[in-house]
Amino acid sequence: MLVSSTWFLVALLIAVVVSPRVEQVTPGLGAWKYVAGLAFAVILYGSVLLHEASHAFVARHYGYPVSSITLHFLGGATAIEGEARRPKEEFLIAVVGPLTSLAIGGAALALWFLEPSGLLLMAIEGLAGANLLVGLLNLVPGLPLDGGRVLKAAVWGVTNNVHRGTLVAGWAGRVVAVLALLWPTVIMSLFDLRPDVLDYILAFIVALFLWTGASAAIMSARVRSRLPDLVAAQLARRTLVVPAELPLAEAVRRAREEQAGSLVTVDSEGRPVGIVNEAAVLATPEDRRPWVATSTVARSLADGLTLPAHLHGEDLIRAIQRVPSTEYLLVAPDSSIVGVLATADVDAAFRRSAR
Repeated sequence: MLVSSTWFLVALLIAVVVSPRVEQVTPGLGAWKYVAGLAFAVILYGSVLLHEASHAFVARHYGYPVSSITLHFLGGATAIEGEARRPKEEFLIAVVGPLTSLAIGGAALALWFLEPSGLLLMAIEGLAGANLLVGLLNLVPGLPLDGGRVLKAAVWGVTNNVHRGTLVAGWAGRVVAVLALLWPTVIMSLFDLRPDVLDYILAFIVALFLWTGASAAIMSARVRSRLPDLVAAQLARRTLVVPAELPLAEAVRRAREEQAGSLVTVDSEGRPVGIVNEAAVLATPEDRRPWVATSTVARSLADGLTLPAHLHGEDLIRAIQRVPSTEYLLVAPDSSIVGVLATADVDAAFRRSAR
């Protein structure tokens, strides 16, 4: 679990804001009223931690690693690695958080019926109100809120298109952001309450948070929707296999003769051992190439540089990101060489699909 530095600022702010109520409930505490307010902030964020932990629990149940849970000034965030594979998983991972908050709020309300008093009553009322509010607000259907992920799962399930689900939920999130910005005006018109400066500041911060998260989701969906067009085998350069000790000049001559766009070196048993780097070849003077072995300008095939030729879309991008390189050897299921994939070609193909 991580705690953002902004959390401490908000915790202190809560302590200051709550202190008059603490003084009213238990007079004579003096400076201890701020300590009581800080304790309330810790209890409140403890419920936020339970909210985020529920996301993590369900995500791990479905096999998704959780790298961290972070508490920050607007609540918390759970870093789940990977995207949900099915709408049901997306729905359950998202909805469990608000349901946990509502359950905590309901439990606090139940304690209220035991007729507590003093600071305990104040803490129970605050915990109930805050969690019921957080639970309901998080169910608002717009990204990046949990309700936005619920909407995404619903649209995904109906259309069988995860990107469409993200786009719909992202645009809904932008609408929610605009409504959040207008909140001070709404409370003035509907409830005849005069908003203060803090109301406007909070409305702006929340709206900015929602708009930024929704916009990022929309951009991600647009990018991901183009990825299925990227198929490794279709982007492979025609490849010529040459012995590792063959003079570079001869290897280049053969590649030109065969109109090959790449060179792969093999050992004495015919096993691929390296991919010739085009930049290294161009940097080698032509008068030296007859005396230089091709292996000297080849990159060894370390783990991650040999990829299945059938990779496409997000699987292809993830494989490239795991081991960054300029070229990869593509092989068929029978381990035969299909060609060489250059990341420059992947980038160019993606740019073409984006037009």
